[in-house]
Amino acid sequence: MSINLDQIDELRKRANVSYEDAKNALEQNEGNLIESLIYLEKQNKIKPDEKPCNDSTFFKKVKILIKTGNETKILIKKNDNVVLNICITLAVILTIVAAPIVIVGLLLAIITNHKIRIVKKNNENSEANKIFDKVSIIVNKVTKKIKEETKTE
Repeated sequence: MSINLDQIDELRKRANVSYEDAKNALEQNEGNLIESLIYLEKQNKIKPDEKPCNDSTFFKKVKILIKTGNETKILIKKNDNVVLNICITLAVILTIVAAPIVIVGLLLAIITNHKIRIVKKNNENSEANKIFDKVSIIVNKVTKKIKEETKTE
């Protein structure tokens, strides 16, 4: 019985073995693919498929999250002039690295009547913008009261 390359390739693909192991198994089993697989299995030569770690669902989800973060922007504006325009991924990294500075910066932006916007891909507004608007309105009322009180004194 002659063994051809297609048979060897098929056995290699199914058993993840070398050409030599596939050829020997086929020769031992007269070209029968199933018997060759059983033969290799009994000899513990079948190797599991090696999946790279980037095929795992965790890494796929992280990739999607990073891609979405790169497509979503945080904008800080003052009188229609853009003061800051960065992607959410960078904003998260900055928050992790320098949380106190970011918190103080956001508070100063809100107190000084800057508009904070989160803009998704295709210029869609985020639900978080409603919260930023409410906070801005409250802070504006408070700062107006403080200014009025300091003027009267």
